[in-house]
Amino acid sequence: MISCEELFEAFKKNDLTFFTGVPDSTFKDFMSFLLEEHENNLTNIIASNECEAIAIAAGYHLATKKIGVVYMQNSGEGKTVNPLTSLCDKEVYSIPLVMIIGWRGEPGKHDEPQHKKMGRITLSLLDTLEIPYQIISDDPKEAAMMISNAKNQAQQISSPVALIIKSDILEKYTPKRRLELKYEMSREDAIKEILDNLDGNEIIISTTGKTSRELFEERTRRQEKTRDFYTVGSMGCSASIALGIALQKPQKKVFVFDGDGAVIMQMGALATIGHYKPKNLRHIIFDNESHESTGAQPTVSSSLDFVQTALSCGYGSAQIIKTRSELKDFILNLEKQKSPSMTIIKANATSRKELGRPTSTPLENKQSFMQFLEE
Repeated sequence: MISCEELFEAFKKNDLTFFTGVPDSTFKDFMSFLLEEHENNLTNIIASNECEAIAIAAGYHLATKKIGVVYMQNSGEGKTVNPLTSLCDKEVYSIPLVMIIGWRGEPGKHDEPQHKKMGRITLSLLDTLEIPYQIISDDPKEAAMMISNAKNQAQQISSPVALIIKSDILEKYTPKRRLELKYEMSREDAIKEILDNLDGNEIIISTTGKTSRELFEERTRRQEKTRDFYTVGSMGCSASIALGIALQKPQKKVFVFDGDGAVIMQMGALATIGHYKPKNLRHIIFDNESHESTGAQPTVSSSLDFVQTALSCGYGSAQIIKTRSELKDFILNLEKQKSPSMTIIKANATSRKELGRPTSTPLENKQSFMQFLEE
């Protein structure tokens, strides 16, 4: 296995100290290491989405002639097809960069359904894009040589190259920073409080990651029939799914259980929702200021005013909630909210270690959800 220090030293030795991207659980320990080394030895910009990260690294190269490193999960590899082919490709601007891609859904390894297809086509997609790649060795010396080769190749061909990281090749890294509990509720606390005060006929679409897992487990604990739509992949798309449903089911209340990282990733959706103004849409953001599902790396939500953003996009109302009593008042006064409404619930970036996953398949979830919509 490779220690995070050894991996970083290999990048540093090759003058690869500008990092940007979207965190991935495959190498979350390395992400934690980069965050703590940030001020002294490197630049690390956690981007809103993978396309933005490619563009940031391109700007870095244009300004310095140096090569940036872009990290992502392989789901993000699909998202970057546009800037890779129309910005960095050697037939366009010919911009070199090194991509670090976490290999979720690697064939032969158990993973969640949303990762299987991309895991299977990760390498063939790079072949199609004509991007050279290497699969990082778990031997520190070999890995260091691969990083050096990747940097040299990116320079020689003046276009992107990729390094693939499998799960379980990095040693565990224990962050020095301690998690700060700033708020009264966790996300799971807030979900329970909301469900306690709804009438049960609402449509709920939950975002990918631990939000959907917590919602599913709470439904199971209550022995309630599954009727929510759990967006197990497609990060940032839950609000848009909800918009499509809300416009077709105007008589139903439609709730989105969203996350700050997911909203930031696809923030353009807020403008679309605000433009079409579905009167039955309630957009709830559990804002824990982190990508908590991949290791609690920070998002930029701490410097973002979601309320003013929502209002400027055309939402009818928006508010921030920090306490249980405020949350209860919000639910009791739902009918007074001008729609579409946004509610930002400030929550701690904590979750249960024994948190499970939905036991139904995505297809089963879709079928039961559609049946509920027909009732």
